[in-house]
Amino acid sequence: MLERCKSAQERWGGVHKLIDRWLEARKALIETYAKLRAEDEFTPIDTPKIQILCERLVDYTSTGHFEIYEQLTKEAEAFNDQNALLLAQKVLPEIQNTTTLVVEFNDKFGSKEHCNNQLTELPISLQALGLVLADRFELEDVLIQELHEAHSKQHA
Repeated sequence: MLERCKSAQERWGGVHKLIDRWLEARKALIETYAKLRAEDEFTPIDTPKIQILCERLVDYTSTGHFEIYEQLTKEAEAFNDQNALLLAQKVLPEIQNTTTLVVEFNDKFGSKEHCNNQLTELPISLQALGLVLADRFELEDVLIQELHEAHSKQHA
């Protein structure tokens, strides 16, 4: 996942500051996830690290929904790009499905009490979260490429 994140940054980095910041947040999320995923067992001492993952997860997801996707859709509308708008109509519901799973993960592990009561389930939940994030990042990259990259060329 981290390599794909770097590739996305190289591909679209500098094109738009908001997307750049969002891709940086993605990278930080992936790094936090990878560090936790590398651990075999979890104890209450690990709870702050798990909560940092949840915070980054929620922040990243929220930024996507309330800033990035909206901006990309507005850009497609401004360029009257019907193909891009149709793609957004198809991809955004798929991303929303991953958001539901992200929220469920956060609900399960985001608070100290909930997290400590379910630490034995964390490795399996982290594995499932990784699959969800990989799907989400792939879908987001399609949106960035199709709804922004094409228009940035037209704008230039």
